[in-house]
Amino acid sequence: MTDDAASAIETRGLTKRFGSHAAVEDIDITVPRGSVFGFLGPNGSGKTTTIRMMLGLATPTSGTIRLLGRDMPGELRAVLPRVGALVEGPGFYPYLSGEANLRRLDTADRYAPSATRGARVERALERVGLTHAARKKVHAYSLGMKQRLGIANALLTPRELLALDEPTNGLDPQGTREVRNLIRSLAAEGTTIFVSSHLLAEIEQVCTHAAVMSAGRLVAQGTLNELREVGLPELRLLTPDAGLAVGVLSGLGLSAQQAADDSTLVTATLHDHSAEPDTIVAALVGGGVRVRGFSVQQPSLEDRFVQLTGDGFDVVQ
Repeated sequence: MTDDAASAIETRGLTKRFGSHAAVEDIDITVPRGSVFGFLGPNGSGKTTTIRMMLGLATPTSGTIRLLGRDMPGELRAVLPRVGALVEGPGFYPYLSGEANLRRLDTADRYAPSATRGARVERALERVGLTHAARKKVHAYSLGMKQRLGIANALLTPRELLALDEPTNGLDPQGTREVRNLIRSLAAEGTTIFVSSHLLAEIEQVCTHAAVMSAGRLVAQGTLNELREVGLPELRLLTPDAGLAVGVLSGLGLSAQQAADDSTLVTATLHDHSAEPDTIVAALVGGGVRVRGFSVQQPSLEDRFVQLTGDGFDVVQ
């Protein structure tokens, strides 16, 4: 294990099986302290199961977990007061107000100081934009309001680590922006944020690091820039001489193909040993290919994640 001063979360060989089915299999995750760490993957890829194991809500079949430098679940009592979490959506008493729900939850926390309860509840509601609905009964809350109330509960006491499972679920665009701003402000205060999502835009806009899950396995992790740089650039050529262009590019050692939905588009993946773009263009022109458009594009983060998982991601803002 690495020094606990550098890692807020660290897992090694973490596995969870239900009978013969491996919901999570042999994953190694390292979350740097102070980071906003995105845990990305399609629904059903094992994200929530992993978070539940991290928080001591589910027992691993095998593997180890350290949170804030402490072994889990053995040191759970020492760790959990320093961790806030929103997992699998919030659950509240529907006929109590938002404020009353937070007071009850805070009372149940034996580590929470009662003398400051009122001020802390008020502050938490303010931070998630629910001051106006503090005395409204929760059954009248929208799904997005309930989601924000769940985040408020996680913020009732200062936290070193905040784990949020799909925190923008059910939020309208304004609510989504508010949660993103909240995550940024918490990170600026030094809180490590671990946020799972299937929304690519959410990860790109707030996270410094990310890990990608697919079918229970970890397929990539690193900083966002590192994940973007893994993919190979693609050559895109517009020409009325597509067939001739494929031949010229093949002669340069490139595996080129004509796009199925555009008779004038030719694409090829560039490798380290590929010719330079100006050399490629010169060869095309010299071979009689009429070049009407030429570009080299680095794969987007979305392209990279689709390559890794075989699934699409919701990229709606």
